[in-house]
Amino acid sequence: MTISGNGCSKTFVADDAEVVQQEASYRGFFSLDTIHLRHKLFAGGWSPVFTRELFIRSPAAGVLLYDPAQDSVVLVEQFRVGAVSETNACGGSPWLLEVVAGMIDTDERADQLVRREAMEEAGCEIKELLPICDYYSSPGGTSERISLFCGHVDSTNAGGVHGLPEENEDIRVSVLSFDQAWSEMQSVSGRLDNAMSIIALQWLFINRDKLKAAWLGE
Repeated sequence: MTISGNGCSKTFVADDAEVVQQEASYRGFFSLDTIHLRHKLFAGGWSPVFTRELFIRSPAAGVLLYDPAQDSVVLVEQFRVGAVSETNACGGSPWLLEVVAGMIDTDERADQLVRREAMEEAGCEIKELLPICDYYSSPGGTSERISLFCGHVDSTNAGGVHGLPEENEDIRVSVLSFDQAWSEMQSVSGRLDNAMSIIALQWLFINRDKLKAAWLGE
């Protein structure tokens, strides 16, 4: 454990938490563990042992496909079970508009995965790839950590339906101007309402001019 010298709170490390027992509660398409643990407290000492359920997920990676020449983004639309009960002012839909993404469950690196997924899900070859950030999707309940990228593509011929039938993928590709995508994200009833896409588009909003200059040689 370290303590900053500027009056900030103590910073704990992994050794300041103790897993007393971990049980496999469910194994299926996803996995759920029950964990009994305790951790050090900001006020000093240790917490009592308490129980949490942890949704176990492999690391994931996503990529915002951006065409600087057309100032457009290539997005994918597919069914998501987490939104199956979705309702909003426009009726809602479990078909979500997202960036290309996939789970890393092999020795494949995150950058390799997004290049492969861009071809499988959108039929797009990534020319150049830039990292955006790594983050936990929802650390209060899942172990999933996401690596997010922006990829330079040619969106001229992007479109159609893609995905692997053996993985029950039915993915429709959409090409939106940046302004259209930004409007969808800002709209209360818009289709771009998932964290990965929001983070990626906000990053692009900040770095768009720099990307155009770098990727178009302006």
